[in-house]
Amino acid sequence: MTDDAARVRPFIVTGGRTRPLDNSLRIETLLLAMPAALSAPLRFEQRRLVELAQRAVSLAEVAASLSVPVGVARVLASDLQHQNLITLHEPRSLSYDAIERIRELVRAL
Repeated sequence: MTDDAARVRPFIVTGGRTRPLDNSLRIETLLLAMPAALSAPLRFEQRRLVELAQRAVSLAEVAASLSVPVGVARVLASDLQHQNLITLHEPRSLSYDAIERIRELVRAL
């Protein structure tokens, strides 16, 4: 069996959906699984996502770990959030002054 034959198509993983229930998820959004999530009856990818999210993990890290496109990870995470199995945490945005300060520090290197 070739690698292509063993690979599951992304639309199968998401039940044919291409859009998440919550369209605001960014790649840097942190996911954290609820304790009860490990005992929930979940499909393969959702189970793995819950295992990964036992510690705060970004959506991008989940996509890479599951070897799925970010869009698929968004759909999975959104579904789990709506089932109250994971919580989502948006990292705070940096202020313009903080970005300028970082740029100056990098330039000084």
